[in-house]
Amino acid sequence: MKNLGNMLKEAQKLQAKMGEMQQKMADMEIEGGAGAGLVAVTLNGKGEMRRIKIDPSLLVPDDVEILEDLVVAAVNDAKAKIEEQMQGEMQKLTGGLSLPPGMKLPF
Repeated sequence: MKNLGNMLKEAQKLQAKMGEMQQKMADMEIEGGAGAGLVAVTLNGKGEMRRIKIDPSLLVPDDVEILEDLVVAAVNDAKAKIEEQMQGEMQKLTGGLSLPPGMKLPF
């Protein structure tokens, strides 16, 4: 029974640490870019867009599709960086515990 009690305590500690990590991730801001810096997008850790910067040279009415593509690429770049950061934080939290393929934390 002692082992079960210790396991429950450890699970509670892990849950508290996960809550702290989620808050830390939500508060952080990650920038993604495209077009060699012509478009920059800043997202928070939840993937919500906070800012977008567009170089004025891209504001040409005939090139709207290029601008749209660069915005999409910048957002995807920022999201990939958030995912990478989240995975790194989870590795620290779980001490390198490997999860089954397709299983992500937090659930």
